[in-house]
Amino acid sequence: MISRFYPFLANRSVLWLLLIINLGGTAYGYYWYQSQLKDTPGIFLPFVPDSPTASLFFVFVLIAFLLGKNWPLMEALAIVSLVKYGIWAVVMNLLVFIVSGELDWIGLMLMGSHLAMAIEGVLYSPFYRIKAWHLVLASIVVLHNEIIDYVFMMMPTYHLLDLYIREIGYFTFWLSILSIGIGYFFCLRKNRFVLSIKSSS
Repeated sequence: MISRFYPFLANRSVLWLLLIINLGGTAYGYYWYQSQLKDTPGIFLPFVPDSPTASLFFVFVLIAFLLGKNWPLMEALAIVSLVKYGIWAVVMNLLVFIVSGELDWIGLMLMGSHLAMAIEGVLYSPFYRIKAWHLVLASIVVLHNEIIDYVFMMMPTYHLLDLYIREIGYFTFWLSILSIGIGYFFCLRKNRFVLSIKSSS
């Protein structure tokens, strides 16, 4: 059973390793967006780099775990945004492959790293201490970001997919709803599996 792996996930060495990996991935993610950010109006800058911001939320979650604490709002933002943008990037790169007939190693790397984002967000859910209002705030954040992306057209640029922007926006909205539902299922429903990470003595 997967529960056998939870002591491994709670190991401080594993948490430190994940923290380093996520810090590196977050930094690379913001670097990846630099060309788009240069052309983005200042008011929209916080809403453009979706995936690195999602992994940044998880960085704060990991820091809290290493301190023997929980930061529930960061946990809610992390699970919802990691699942949403992790799955979104995998699907977008698959669409690039369908449209163009090819996918380079960067696309494969993005698919693998974003799938890992979604998985880690869910794997650590038994350690979260989210309450309903945390999930409500996280839901508002991701749905608000939907408006910024597809009304003000600030979504990540995939020029090969420009013709399908309305369909992508529709898909992304329901992906947000699914991600919120996953957050509820793993973090708020009754009889969910709950664990704790203790600080070292």
